[in-house]
Amino acid sequence: MGPKGPTRIEAGKVLTSFLKDRPVFEADDQSAMVYLLVTQRDKWADKVYLESAYYLHGYWGILVDRYEEMIENYHPGLGDHRWPLVTHFVGCKPCGKFGDYPVERCLKQMDRAFNFGDNQILQMYGFEHKTLASRRVKRIRNETSDPLDIKDDLVDVVNFGMYLLSYK
Repeated sequence: MGPKGPTRIEAGKVLTSFLKDRPVFEADDQSAMVYLLVTQRDKWADKVYLESAYYLHGYWGILVDRYEEMIENYHPGLGDHRWPLVTHFVGCKPCGKFGDYPVERCLKQMDRAFNFGDNQILQMYGFEHKTLASRRVKRIRNETSDPLDIKDDLVDVVNFGMYLLSYK
């Protein structure tokens, strides 16, 4: 949305006043896009599909400290605040330039977010991360005495060190 400053702050106030449930903060590209789609419906409606069944705007500052609660109480596919489709790391600049948050916090929480999503795939194969802070994987079930004989339509090889996927 351009450089920080009074224009971006004022634009954020306009977006917040117009968009229901948007918290007060500076203008951002997602809110601006929704604003344009709503205010210029005749121009854009036939050209855009606006997803509303999933929680697409998962701001990391709200989500990352709640992952364990989500895992305990909910499950994927709910499509709302209980289980995010995307965790958006707005304000994080891992390169360390002009970020709104400490680089270490961003990187730590990006790892947790990756492992949160990764668990959803690993669990299909009987594994999960020991914790969201760990890249180490543990077996959570053993459904066969010969797991190497099991084939899947999607994945031929899962190398837990590199997450190498081979597609058919």
